[in-house]
Amino acid sequence: MKEQIDESRRKFLIRLSIIMGAIPAALVAVPILGALFGPLLQRQKQEWRRVAGLDEIRIGDTKLVTYMDDNPLPWAGVTAKSAAWLRRISQDKFEAFAANCSHLGCPVRWEAKAELFMCPCHGGVYNKDGTVASGPPPRALTKLQVRINNKDIEIMTAPIPITPMSA
Repeated sequence: MKEQIDESRRKFLIRLSIIMGAIPAALVAVPILGALFGPLLQRQKQEWRRVAGLDEIRIGDTKLVTYMDDNPLPWAGVTAKSAAWLRRISQDKFEAFAANCSHLGCPVRWEAKAELFMCPCHGGVYNKDGTVASGPPPRALTKLQVRINNKDIEIMTAPIPITPMSA
């Protein structure tokens, strides 16, 4: 009888130990699995976003435009905003480039007098058409699709990080 009680107590303590160990393991595993599989489960939709009016940019001008990311998380706040460089080539032709360097993602700035995009992090330089002029960038600035919709200029946006949509 005493052996049966000891045996059932042992089984109870083993099960209790397993359960008590599984709870913290699950608490640790959930965020790790979320970080690993979250990007795969996230919708990767693309959407046209208005970034400027047709009369806001003169022919030859390059302007930094901002817009909301397509798939912002509820707690993203200001980080849900993204930016692009919009350049007006002619009356009805525009080019848009991601505002981040293709090397390490630093924000590039436009130098109007030199007609170059400059990356302050590692000295990357891009021509006005987004191609690499010098420095470490491995490829051109990411080009974004642009369209005119009524009197609005719209950019085809994607969730951050911006994915290349055209070469």
